[in-house]
Amino acid sequence: MDYKDTLLMPKTDFPMRGNLPKKEPEVQARWEEMNIYKKVQERTKGRPKFILHDGPPYANGSLHMGHALNKVLKDFIVRSRSMMGYDAPYVPGWDTHGLPIEQELTKKGVKRKEMAVAEFRELCEKYAYEQVEIQREGFKKLGVRGDWDHPYLTLHHSFEAQQIRVFGEMAKKGLIYKGLKPVYWSPSSESALAEAEIEYKDTKSPSIYVAFPVKDGKDVLDQDTEIIIWTTTPWTIPANLGISVHPHLQYVVVQVEDRKFLIAEDLLKSVSEELDWTKYEVIKTVRGSDLEYTLAKHPFYDRDSLVMLGEHVTTDAGTGCVHTAPGHGEDDFYVGQKYNLGVLSPIDDKGCMTEEAPGFEGLFYDKANKAITEKLEEVGALLKLSFFTHSYPHDWRTKKPVIFRATPQWFASIDPIREQLLTEIHNVHWYNKWGETRLYNMIRDRGDWCISRQRVWGVPIPVFYAENGEPIITEETIEHVANLFANHGSNIWFEREAKELLPEGFSHPGSPNGRFTKESDIMDVWFDSGSSHHGVLRTRDELQFPADIYLEGSDQYRGWFNSSLIISVAVNGIAPYKGVVSNGFTVDAEGKKMSKSVGNVIVPDQVTKQFGADILRLWVSSVDYTADVKVFMDNFKQVSEVYRKIRNTLRFMLGTTSDFDPKVDAVSYEDLREVDQYMLVKLNNLVKNVRYAYEQYNFMDIYHDMSKFFTIDLSSFYLDFAKDVLYIEARNHPVRRAMQTVIYECLVSLTKMLSPILAHTADEVWGYINGVEEESVQLTDLPDYKKLPRADELEEKWSKFMDLRDDVLKALEEARNDKVIGKSLTAKVSLYVRDDVKQLLDSISENIGQIFIVSDFEIAGSYEEAPEDALKLEHAAIVVSKAEGETCERCWVVKKDVGHNHNHPTLCSRCASTVEEHYSDLV
Repeated sequence: MDYKDTLLMPKTDFPMRGNLPKKEPEVQARWEEMNIYKKVQERTKGRPKFILHDGPPYANGSLHMGHALNKVLKDFIVRSRSMMGYDAPYVPGWDTHGLPIEQELTKKGVKRKEMAVAEFRELCEKYAYEQVEIQREGFKKLGVRGDWDHPYLTLHHSFEAQQIRVFGEMAKKGLIYKGLKPVYWSPSSESALAEAEIEYKDTKSPSIYVAFPVKDGKDVLDQDTEIIIWTTTPWTIPANLGISVHPHLQYVVVQVEDRKFLIAEDLLKSVSEELDWTKYEVIKTVRGSDLEYTLAKHPFYDRDSLVMLGEHVTTDAGTGCVHTAPGHGEDDFYVGQKYNLGVLSPIDDKGCMTEEAPGFEGLFYDKANKAITEKLEEVGALLKLSFFTHSYPHDWRTKKPVIFRATPQWFASIDPIREQLLTEIHNVHWYNKWGETRLYNMIRDRGDWCISRQRVWGVPIPVFYAENGEPIITEETIEHVANLFANHGSNIWFEREAKELLPEGFSHPGSPNGRFTKESDIMDVWFDSGSSHHGVLRTRDELQFPADIYLEGSDQYRGWFNSSLIISVAVNGIAPYKGVVSNGFTVDAEGKKMSKSVGNVIVPDQVTKQFGADILRLWVSSVDYTADVKVFMDNFKQVSEVYRKIRNTLRFMLGTTSDFDPKVDAVSYEDLREVDQYMLVKLNNLVKNVRYAYEQYNFMDIYHDMSKFFTIDLSSFYLDFAKDVLYIEARNHPVRRAMQTVIYECLVSLTKMLSPILAHTADEVWGYINGVEEESVQLTDLPDYKKLPRADELEEKWSKFMDLRDDVLKALEEARNDKVIGKSLTAKVSLYVRDDVKQLLDSISENIGQIFIVSDFEIAGSYEEAPEDALKLEHAAIVVSKAEGETCERCWVVKKDVGHNHNHPTLCSRCASTVEEHYSDLV
């Protein structure tokens, strides 16, 4: 007979190859058909809520790896929380207003200025919806589970209406005002920008030292003294109205040939070197505070330049005398306000000099640099011109430089709520601890928030103006506009005249003739997304405020985390989030930003088509997502090897439990052997660690702990020696059923724990597990940690055994290399051990040779009695020799009793009796 027919080999239809790129769309179609999101929500209804509020990605372009990293991380959280006793709905969102969409349409040939604003906005809306659809399908292909049929979009009428109410609430509290202040201005976008829309890039700039002649020294400075300033923006010289000095610094008047110059004493050495002063003499020293209200003359205009005191002046660079143009710098503006200088900003929306800069009208500011420098040289005021490269703010959309420019803008006040904001930051749980410090410092140091933009694709600022120019923001007008937007959308603002947008019969003392105008600026898009906690969390029944967690990229400390906090504290008095997690950027293998022009871009679609979404998801779990993450295709090859190990192990477990019915065949914990109990203790420790890691968002710990359990605890240990039981013993042999009990519990528990990460594979495995009732693993909970009887004792005892086993494996490997044995089943292991190891081995009732996967095993003597040829290791001295006897044809163990049963001369006694007792029909 063929004894192979008597072996209980693993049987399963679960395929060895994942073939994920082909299989995953089928799994996703099944999820769609069964409406898995709805079923999960129905199952968890009534549980405590856990809300991850989605920071909306911008609706423009296909998904990049940053999108994938962030969205998959969110999916890990939502899936795990719904399996940990929570009702965890996930409502995805999109940011749909703003300049990039306007730019994309312009690139496509749309001539914005040749059409009505409302008509152009309709094209923007259509484009935004198209982009949302592209990205939604991309996210679904990654296996991200959510309410994809009902996302929130910042262009939805209901969202816009709530945003108007938020604005109105802030205005009611006196936190909204219009003012003339220098703001980041992008000539390339023709709009003000928020700090969050700024990125820094290296730029080559001119560096000039300029002499301002003293006009009135107030008995402190002589008439023939010149004050030296240093600037890297020559184009702002026409806007100069003053010079700032620090009140506590010492200043010196320096004689250089026939000229006298004033600079800070601390900078004398560096300035003299810069200006090549070979000979100079300090002829006077004055305190900065004594220079207040002295007057200098503008180098080429008939205008005074007032010397003022400013705490912002430093000795880090320059001369200690700071050129002050209140229309082009924040510090300049505030010191100018203090001294009633007024504001001069001779530059237009496109960055060109205006008639307020005579001699330079029409020049683009960058071109004006040269002309102004030449003018300074002509009048003898230019002391030095050089160029240097430094980090300079750029528009993050157009990638072109920005300038500081004073224009009338709408602002949200920070000062009245700053302390409350800082307090709330301390009340939030920051999973990236440095994030708390980062946001705290930003809020502590930031100025008021410029919320107006000179664009058209966005939510209008709901302000009317009376005939006398007075802004009108009342509860009545705000609610009326909010209702209009809720019913018609914000496009109505551009379709109707101001009078038609006001409540019927509205009157105002500033408009005796009943005429009104309306604001043409729109709100900063960060105001859109920043108010989402009001427009989404407070309006959707399945959600709640505040959110439990916000998770976005690390750039959002100056973006969404920042704007959401400001608006929520302003309106609600508390932070919109209880906890915050942030992820780093995705970069190439060398740590460089991915760029199409450089050719180093890897996109999610490329990864999923080659490897599958589950490989990308497993990769996300394997990286330290809190820092920048390097992305290269070898990453995914390496992770796919780990996946293959996991899949093959799960397949083996499915195959070896194919004849196991948990309701009938399971063995109670008390009736298991110690080694089986030990494996359940190890499994329970894994459950405990994995649950904690999911709670703390430490997905890398899950990846490593699970990989170790699959590779070391299961494949290399338990499942390896289990084969001699699972294949060889009779179907219902108690030890076989005991081991199947352990393997089955591991299989079910591991599939559940893997489900949030390997979403598709776990669902596929679940369909092959005997005895499970739920149609998807997503409709189950993670296993609970159980304190098993004698757990600590078993772990301590068997951990010591595993240390001994490592020594035995080392000895077997050496014997194999020396050709003493072939496979380990041809070996006999003789151990020479100390008393503590002997006591350990004596206390083990299991077949130790079977666990070592050798044919013969003995404790041959004490450690001191070991022969010279023994391999002396930490826990034992070991002799490996060839096992005596013949190899059993059925179990492949070398036994002396092979052939004792004459009916089965090639079998050992164990196999012969098993065959006769259970396979007599085959004999």
